[in-house]
Amino acid sequence: MNSVGEGCTELKREYDQCFNRWFAEKFLKGERSGDPCTELFKQYQTCVQKAIKEKDIPIDGVEFMGPNKEKPGS
Repeated sequence: MNSVGEGCTELKREYDQCFNRWFAEKFLKGERSGDPCTELFKQYQTCVQKAIKEKDIPIDGVEFMGPNKEKPGS
């Protein structure tokens, strides 16, 4: 799936690959400390935020998840 911003699609693919590898090779085997993909996620997140502004997509009231953020109600 492509990203909301054309320029973000490659960053999304890199993050997805990193996360999927970490999830399968570390997390599911009990290694839950650290996430080597955090920096890629931040770069992708910044790109998406810029694309949202450029496309004037309304996001009022939308909560975003990310590293070190808890789910609402937890």
